[in-house]
Amino acid sequence: MLFQDPSLEDMAIQYPITLEELQNIQGVGSGKAQRYGQEFIDVIKIYVEEKEIIRPQDMVVKSVINKSTLKVYIIQSIDRKISLEDIAASKNLDMNELLKEIEVIVNSGTKLNINYYINEVLDLEHQQEIYDYFREAETESIQDALRELGEDEYTEEDIRLLRIKFISEMGH
Repeated sequence: MLFQDPSLEDMAIQYPITLEELQNIQGVGSGKAQRYGQEFIDVIKIYVEEKEIIRPQDMVVKSVINKSTLKVYIIQSIDRKISLEDIAASKNLDMNELLKEIEVIVNSGTKLNINYYINEVLDLEHQQEIYDYFREAETESIQDALRELGEDEYTEEDIRLLRIKFISEMGH
């Protein structure tokens, strides 16, 4: 094995197409990049061109574009089922900031499947109770949901996660 899973996962997010970019991948130094990297970047470059992938490195550095880069990173990371804590840590965000970004993404109409994460942090009965609440609620208010479901039973984060799931699956 040439590259460990974290290196391969980072390649799947960053899509390096030069040896210099490959050296920025987690776990890939200049020696490994020089010895083994050319074949990897050749395959990645073909894939990026065929699929017309916009790589994070290709985006112009502007604040609006940086937001777009973050959104692309979040979407790709969720598609790869990376834990939300790891996504937040990799971008120096706290969980609240990450959830705000995810809420913006799903509120704009992009569907995200965060079931893999929700299943780790909430049992099915609690998930169903929150989901049913949003199915019947007149508002999507987190505070209303907390009051109705019980602040001693659920955290704001629990409610936000299920609201994200609900909006992603059912729309507004």
